[in-house]
Amino acid sequence: MTFVAILELGTVIAALSAGLLWLRASRRRIRRVGRDEIFDHADFNRMVVALNRVQILNARAALATAIAALLAGASLVFHLAMFDS
Repeated sequence: MTFVAILELGTVIAALSAGLLWLRASRRRIRRVGRDEIFDHADFNRMVVALNRVQILNARAALATAIAALLAGASLVFHLAMFDS
């Protein structure tokens, strides 16, 4: 397997993992509090925990996207360097 193929495979894997992480982050729903319910500390804690988990998943997805972009850029630079010489 050539270096370019490894870069491109890494790009695909990083992009796929970013998509899966964002899909997991978008599927988590916070339960709505009804009009007649009393909003207590447990409800507030559930909301904070859910928001924190979504933020962690979004941060991981953003990191995977950045890695995919770097690998794609490295692959492009390597292609240009090989074919220009």
